[in-house]
Amino acid sequence: MAIGYEPRIIGFLCNWCSYAGADLAGTSRIAYPPNLRIIRVPCSGRVDPLFVVKSFQLGADGVLIAGCHPGDCHYAEGNYHARRRIALLRPFLDYLGIEKQRFRLEWVSASEGKRFSEIVSDFTETLKRMGARET
Repeated sequence: MAIGYEPRIIGFLCNWCSYAGADLAGTSRIAYPPNLRIIRVPCSGRVDPLFVVKSFQLGADGVLIAGCHPGDCHYAEGNYHARRRIALLRPFLDYLGIEKQRFRLEWVSASEGKRFSEIVSDFTETLKRMGARET
């Protein structure tokens, strides 16, 4: 691991739950690493797997998709679609040589600012231990 290495993380956050959870962490002054670049999406089910691949292609060290807890989706079944898409994406990422620890799918509700902070902190530390992704 290089001294001073800071991973670049792209986060696709659902507007209704996960983005609101990130907002709660901010308004509650719950600190988390600044490594995450947030992309707000209407629903985790709208995240095309190619967005994840493109993020890695453009130099991201890690990608996080965060959505509503199963059963709590604003669009009824969007997070179930996300879960199925991700299940199909994982073997493809392995085929591309991207370690499975560099990609995470998490469920965060609007009231879980602390949990959001913990997820981002843990993911950042995991990526720091792994070091920069070889392209």
